Amino acid sequence: MHLRNRFSLQPATRAADQPDPYFGYRIWAINVNTTCSNLAKEQTMKNFTKYLVSSFILVLILSGCSSTTEQPNEDLFEYKGSFIGDNSAVIHIIEQLRYAEQFEEVSLETKTEPYGMTIQYEHMDAAVEESEYKETAVYNASYLFALIDNAQWVVFDFGDNTYTISKSKLQEWYGKELQDFTNEEELDAFIQEKLKDESGVRQLLTE
Repeated sequence: MHLRNRFSLQPATRAADQPDPYFGYRIWAINVNTTCSNLAKEQTMKNFTKYLVSSFILVLILSGCSSTTEQPNEDLFEYKGSFIGDNSAVIHIIEQLRYAEQFEEVSLETKTEPYGMTIQYEHMDAAVEESEYKETAVYNASYLFALIDNAQWVVFDFGDNTYTISKSKLQEWYGKELQDFTNEEELDAFIQEKLKDESGVRQLLTE
C-alpha cells in the first residue's frame, strides 16, 4: 500500500539572521509507521464488523428455516400414568392431539367420581363434515384414556357438534384395555384400523 506522509503546521519563531519564506510555521511530518498502524487497525475493525453482520444475518436465516420447519411432536407416552388432577399434563396431552390449534379450554371434574373432562374447541371450519368430528373425538379420547389413569369420560365440544365418550364403552368396543398400550405407533395403528368401522363409530357416539 502506498502512503503519503501527513503534515501538520505549528507556530515557530523566525531567526533574525536567517530569512524564512514560510515564516510563522514549521512543517512537521507525522510518522508514517504510526499512520500505517492506525489504518491497519481501522481495516481490522471494518473486517470484524463485516464478520459480525454476516454472522447475524446467517443466524436470522437459520432461525427462519427452523421456525418454518414442522417440528416433531413430543412423545405422548411420557405422560402415561398421569391423573386428572395434573392440569399441566392434561393440557400438554390435548395440545398434541387432533385440532390442537382450535383447542380453547378444558374443564376438569376432580371433586366427585367418575372423574372426567370437557374439552372446548373454537373457530372450527364450517366445511368440516360431522364424520371427521366423530373420528377426532374417538381418536383423542383413546389417547386421553390410555395416558390418564383416572379419566373415565370426555366431552368434546366442537361448537355445533358435541360428543361424550366413556372409557368403559370405548374399551368395550375396542375389546382391549387402553392402558395396555405402551407407545404411540402401536396405539395409532390400532385406532386407525378401528375407525374404518364407520357404523361402529356412529353407534359408539349415539349410545
